[in-house]
Amino acid sequence: MKDQGLPNLQHKIQKIVFVTGNAGKFNEIQGILSGFGIEVIQNKGDYPEIQADDLEPIAAASAKAAAEDLGIPVLVDDSGIFIKALNGFPGPYSRFVEDHLGNPRVLKLMDGEQNRDAYFKTVVAFCKPGEEPLTFAGIVEGKIAFEERGTGGFGFDPIFDYNGKTFGELGTEFKNTISHRRRAIDSFLNYLKSV
Repeated sequence: MKDQGLPNLQHKIQKIVFVTGNAGKFNEIQGILSGFGIEVIQNKGDYPEIQADDLEPIAAASAKAAAEDLGIPVLVDDSGIFIKALNGFPGPYSRFVEDHLGNPRVLKLMDGEQNRDAYFKTVVAFCKPGEEPLTFAGIVEGKIAFEERGTGGFGFDPIFDYNGKTFGELGTEFKNTISHRRRAIDSFLNYLKSV
């Protein structure tokens, strides 16, 4: 099914390599870009991530390393959940927190917190070999739920409440129209349309 928001971009780019070992991210990006006639190929290369307080330099450095190593244009995604009551934690450390603490312990950190405001942010970095990476950000605001809800999505989705439903409850098709990753990809697609 073609997405109605932007024209088919096949004449600009027919396929792209998305560098990730995360099946959930790959499936989401593949689902979004297929609607624009773009084939997404997964590369599970594990490129070193720099330590930084923002997602942009992390994604950019990984994209540049991957593009140089593979010799082809690549797309890299770095994402995080930023929780206001925890001063933006875990932010760029979200993957580490997900792997080592998981949703139950994040919810435990939020015990007694009245301010549940949070946002998901994705930065996708696009890089061609020999060129500097370009970054495109997407943010979706919501709240931290009081318990895990829903079996869909991945990562922090079951604890991220968006207008009364968690990302784990929304279903893939709807989530892919409003997610932080979708907003970052839309920004990337607008760039492709303009070049």
